[in-house]
Amino acid sequence: MAVMALLAVGCQNTPTPTNDSAQVVMNAILQRKSVRSYTSDTIATDVMENLLRAAMAAPSGRNIQPWSFVVLTDKNQYGDIFGNNFNLPMFEAAAKVVVICADTSVLLPPRENPNAEPIRQSNGTWRDDMGAVTENLLLAAEAHGLGACWTACYPYADRMEPVKKALGLPATVVPYSIIPIGHPAGTEQPKDKWDTSRIHYNHW
Repeated sequence: MAVMALLAVGCQNTPTPTNDSAQVVMNAILQRKSVRSYTSDTIATDVMENLLRAAMAAPSGRNIQPWSFVVLTDKNQYGDIFGNNFNLPMFEAAAKVVVICADTSVLLPPRENPNAEPIRQSNGTWRDDMGAVTENLLLAAEAHGLGACWTACYPYADRMEPVKKALGLPATVVPYSIIPIGHPAGTEQPKDKWDTSRIHYNHW
């Protein structure tokens, strides 16, 4: 039903894709907005699984897939987990909060010797991967008629340390982003960010 609703909404001043599948994707992208207020309605388990499935479909450098997810629902713990994070009231209002975590290391053979024994090494592309994961989650929430908001955790030490400690994250794992998700209580609208002056062909 949420997908059909998106098809009906459409986007003003944007070209119409040539098939229904493209329309659904474009609507989710162009209608996505940061939602910071939520109703008291819950999110079904299968819907939450769909959001996480979409997140894990993100591209990943060398297919390392450094992501893990901590789904939070016990609001009594939020004070300990989030410390003095100014977004705490928003987290408490959401139906669920997802902490998206990244392993900054990887166990792989050296690039220069792919047949060698795997060694623990730094993963240089984890930040890129996590941005893609976070965006996929936001788009999936939009497609399901839910509201979500990307709040940064990394690289702010005062936000990361309470989360890392409270959730017991391993030494090489960092909390990258914190995403509250719920049913929108307000009337937030997407921003039109289309700007042809930002487009260059063949040279700047």
